[in-house]
Amino acid sequence: MREPFVMAEGKPFLHVQDWEQRFPGLVAGFTVRTGGVSEQPYGSFNIGLHVGDEPARVVANRQMLARQLSFPFESWTCADQVHGNRVCQVMAGGAGRESLVDVIQAADGLFTEKEGILLASFYADCVPLFFLDPASRAIGLAHAGWKGTVGRIAEEMVKSLEQQYEAKREQLLVAIGPSIGGCCYEVDERIMEQVRSSAKSWEPSVTPSENGRYMLDLRKLNTSILLEAGVSPDQIAATDWCTSCRTDLFFSHRKEAGRAGTTGRMASFIGWKNRKGESSAS
Repeated sequence: MREPFVMAEGKPFLHVQDWEQRFPGLVAGFTVRTGGVSEQPYGSFNIGLHVGDEPARVVANRQMLARQLSFPFESWTCADQVHGNRVCQVMAGGAGRESLVDVIQAADGLFTEKEGILLASFYADCVPLFFLDPASRAIGLAHAGWKGTVGRIAEEMVKSLEQQYEAKREQLLVAIGPSIGGCCYEVDERIMEQVRSSAKSWEPSVTPSENGRYMLDLRKLNTSILLEAGVSPDQIAATDWCTSCRTDLFFSHRKEAGRAGTTGRMASFIGWKNRKGESSAS
């Protein structure tokens, strides 16, 4: 299968090219670390307000991305990610775009069927999961670090789309975006205990390392969970981009831990442009 996340020409993000071509009006993608106004150690396209960067620079970066996507900045909608498995339905846009004060509280997944809302979440190694139900046009994002992954946030999103929009699990489209790969993510027995109970088919995601440690491929583990949740294998597209291998393109919390873990955040984003040319944000 070809790489689903393709660099947008002349812009600081990768886009899910196949989805955007198949579904006019949809934007879906993942930002890179360059092309913005933040200064080191957040240089330069940091999208996260929670990492210590100057808020005005972060907001400027977010506004820049919204313009490049032809979305009004007022539509930008995000949550306070807590590495859990709670997903939340979004009925109106605008939460958390300029401040942490009004973010959607304690949610690592967001979904909506409404146009004119740009969902966004933030990463520096964790796995971004993108969801699309072609029938209802419902879309979603899930932030899956190891805790969210073993908590089966992928399944929580599938169940929510089924309950809210009568989505057929086997018809859902899922894209798994840039994150730390199994080549770079080493974990200990404490984490492995939870990995073993997270999915029936967890073994393909794990390679033994040294000194009782293991290399964990969270993308593969999320794929196993999605398959167990009823998503068809031919409907899942996973990237080959590793955030730790490619710190020229991506922020990596683990790779850059030598600087006390101080680094920026990329954003995943997905939204339907309003067909009437106006925003649904409020």
